[in-house]
Amino acid sequence: MGIWDEIKSSFKSGSALTKLIYINLAVFIVVKLLGVFTTILQLDYKVTPIFWLSVTADISTLIYKPWTILTYMFVHRDFLHILFNLLWFFWFGQIFLRYFSEKKLISVYLLGGLSGAALYILAFNAFSIYNPETPMIGASASVIAVVVAISFYIPNHTMNLMFIGPVKLKYIALISIVMDVLSITSLNAGGHIAHLGGAFFGYLYIMQFKKGRNITKGFDRFMDKLFSIFKPRTKFKVTHKRPMTDYEYNRTKATKQEDIDAILDKIAKSGYDSLSKQEKDTLFKNSKR
Repeated sequence: MGIWDEIKSSFKSGSALTKLIYINLAVFIVVKLLGVFTTILQLDYKVTPIFWLSVTADISTLIYKPWTILTYMFVHRDFLHILFNLLWFFWFGQIFLRYFSEKKLISVYLLGGLSGAALYILAFNAFSIYNPETPMIGASASVIAVVVAISFYIPNHTMNLMFIGPVKLKYIALISIVMDVLSITSLNAGGHIAHLGGAFFGYLYIMQFKKGRNITKGFDRFMDKLFSIFKPRTKFKVTHKRPMTDYEYNRTKATKQEDIDAILDKIAKSGYDSLSKQEKDTLFKNSKR
């Protein structure tokens, strides 16, 4: 098997965390390669991939490239920029998937990035000290949304940091937020403001989740419909099961819990009689465990 085949196989069989990391890496490589040609040919900035993928707070520019509120969170400036973002995402994403499904990770990542873009656009248009034409790129807002969400869900969980030792997640999240607040007048003001937007969403999401509310429910359904368009039909085949790893077990458990939560929400809204036979069977089976 060649390197390209191994990459495709790893992407196809990997978790949502793996897929998001691969997408970020692929976009980084393509943008950098195209950037080499635009630099050599001395082309105008407005024909470069960075211009067409980065988000700007200038409404007159944003209105004809609205997709940038989504694409900016997959684009990075240089190697160190993407390295630190993806390391954070890998570390905290793994912890996140121990307690939540892959669907939740994708939703928090994307909605955290959109929240970051929204706060950046709002702030750069509200305060005259900022230049609304300043472009912004990077997955930082999306990553900090995941960091804050899992940090406030299991605040006393510890992570071993190099040169520091074990530190509780709640302190890592709080220090990150404070540093961003202190940096909103720096040269990278847009990035730090976007971080705060992502952090706010991560905090809001997990606080509502603890109250039994899923604020990403509508977005989850939209993503399900979108992914179903590209999902190939599976063919029946005989396979031999192997024991599940701890990671797979926790993912399966989180998915089952989502189904139970949806059934309980339906009972709260419409009563037990509104359940289908399958939903009643699912609830009955889980009550026996």
